[in-house]
Amino acid sequence: MEYTLKKGRFTAAVTTRGGELISFRDGEDTEYLWQGDPAVWPGRNPILFPIVGALRDGKVRFPEGEYAMARHGFARDALFTLAERGEDFAALELTESPETLARYPYPFRLRVIHRLTERGFETVYKVKNTGSGTMLYCIGGHTAFNCPLRPGERFEDYRLVFDQAEDAPSVAVGPGGVLGGYLKEAHLRGTDTIALRHRIFDEADTLIFAGLRSKGVSLVHGGTGRGLRMDFRQFPMLGIWTMPGKCAPYICIEPWHGCAAFADETGRFRDKPYSIALAPGEERTLAFSVEVIE
Repeated sequence: MEYTLKKGRFTAAVTTRGGELISFRDGEDTEYLWQGDPAVWPGRNPILFPIVGALRDGKVRFPEGEYAMARHGFARDALFTLAERGEDFAALELTESPETLARYPYPFRLRVIHRLTERGFETVYKVKNTGSGTMLYCIGGHTAFNCPLRPGERFEDYRLVFDQAEDAPSVAVGPGGVLGGYLKEAHLRGTDTIALRHRIFDEADTLIFAGLRSKGVSLVHGGTGRGLRMDFRQFPMLGIWTMPGKCAPYICIEPWHGCAAFADETGRFRDKPYSIALAPGEERTLAFSVEVIE
């Protein structure tokens, strides 16, 4: 099922398939979200839960045993239920099932709230441990923005501008999506700006940063200054990605609490960087927001 949201000059759409926000338009009918293309990348705005990225050999060890899970987890393919809805928001929920328990040992409730704001939208993740033992998980966004946003523009006209200058190396992505080491080319060394070029992603696959000082990053057109800003302050990692080798007209800005497996990690979920542990009955809320820049 799909549901339409409206607030002021903004409209949006959410779907129970994957619990995603799948459209966000302004008063000029500009679509900000990538609409998916099987020839390039069929995704649009998947929710990454209960893992972010790939596992080493596709498996991970919980105290309850070893489990296999596909990249980015199962929420992106799951059917959520509508829990609450207003004119400008929708709350969608996913809970455990025999299918999830075969891949992930914990009872849970994942509530995702998509809400339009005066200047854009907000996505809220609320994860509750509904079981009797400690629950471990990671979670993240994977929002794909059209780039370019308007006719007559090019991908290369755009740049990513962080709130302040950064000196953050980018973690290197190896075979199978496993992480290890850092990229030789420093994309954030004493600068706040990454000029978008497809060759960056042809060579690196994904730019992955941890420990950024900035609380947000803007995707802006170099000539007009128009675009959008994402506030990711509640997430310790940020991924930037577009499909390598496709000259794809979108860019994903991905706030993460957790990441793919490292080549030298123990294989225990508890040891994954930025994994979250919830006590029985405990709930954790994380959110990011997007504002239009005009």
